[in-house]
Amino acid sequence: MTDNFQSPVWLFSLLGVALLLVAYVALQLRRRTYVARFSNASLLASIAPKRPGWRRHLTFGLLFLALGALCLGAAKPTGDVQVPRDRATVILAIDVSLSMQSQDVLPDRIEAAKTAAKAFVDLLPSRINLGLVTFSGKVSLRVPPTIDRDAVKIAIDKIQLGESTAIGEAIFESIDAIQTFSAATTAENDKPAPARIVLLSDGFSNVGREPAEAATAAKAAKIPVSTIAFGTTTGTVEVNGQDISVPADRATLRAVAEATGGSFHTATSEAELKEVYSDIGSQIGYTTEKRDVSWRFLVAGLALGFAAAAASLLWAGRLL
Repeated sequence: MTDNFQSPVWLFSLLGVALLLVAYVALQLRRRTYVARFSNASLLASIAPKRPGWRRHLTFGLLFLALGALCLGAAKPTGDVQVPRDRATVILAIDVSLSMQSQDVLPDRIEAAKTAAKAFVDLLPSRINLGLVTFSGKVSLRVPPTIDRDAVKIAIDKIQLGESTAIGEAIFESIDAIQTFSAATTAENDKPAPARIVLLSDGFSNVGREPAEAATAAKAAKIPVSTIAFGTTTGTVEVNGQDISVPADRATLRAVAEATGGSFHTATSEAELKEVYSDIGSQIGYTTEKRDVSWRFLVAGLALGFAAAAASLLWAGRLL
């Protein structure tokens, strides 16, 4: 337990609070015993006039809680706190195949994806480097990793659709972009910054290297791939006057995420997609560290102390 306190010696002060509590209880019991000796009702009323009862006990209860919280605060407790990462590299890989024209997500898949992707850009802490890869049958590194958020947003707005889907090639391109950036920005004796690929796709990979092969390469490079299966299972697009089914390939995307240590998500609407990006962004952009949280106990102690004083003034017309 003491591992959670920077100055655990102050925990002994809680013994003082406990002794005061015992003394208070003993005093109340003694008072009742003393008063009970008087059998004459009128005499009893004059010696033991009506008191606030439970209100008085509540006032002292608040006081004891305040003292306890202040003692804990003095011991400098630590807790898990989310803090922004100093550095990390993220590649956002977006499927721009023709199936993204499906309107099963309003106004259509690609517009919903673009809107949510820009929200994801704003979500990441400013010191994290973010790059953009787009893929259909062809894969393109639109923006190398950078802290220039406007450059990424502009590139997202300029997305154009193309034929086929190359999920495996998109992952390989993202790995290359991360490794190239890391080699250029990491000092000789430093460890590379943590990295992740966030891949959004709605369709089956039908050209290029297999997603499973790319997942093996990402795992070897220690780069988790978080995948988002976007769109519904009933999505369609019109090709030459015919409706073609374009369901999301959830099985493949889940397998890629699991193989690389990333997370798998589904999103069937723009709202869900924003929520997914928010969840992934918190995983990437923040880390959990032990920090001094004594201020929480000190604030609680002061609040309880003021509450005890206010209750005493309200019900007894004096402080305790």
